Amino acid sequence: FTKCCQETGLLMVVKCRQENSALKDCLVGYYSDPLFYEECKTEYLKQREEYRATGIKKKRQKFTSNV
Repeated sequence: FTKCCQETGLLMVVKCRQENSALKDCLVGYYSDPLFYEECKTEYLKQREEYRATGIKKKRQKFTSNV
């Protein structure tokens, strides 16, 4: 989806519909997975606890594109 959007610019709304649908289907699969939800919740609570203890905000992890 990202590659399609970068290649088409403003026309991405029309030209990248198929890629957008595939991305949405993938994300819905993860969002509805209870194990993934619990993993994210645990990570969030761990980071929140660390921040409250130290007062130092941890930088977000950057992910590389799979494209």
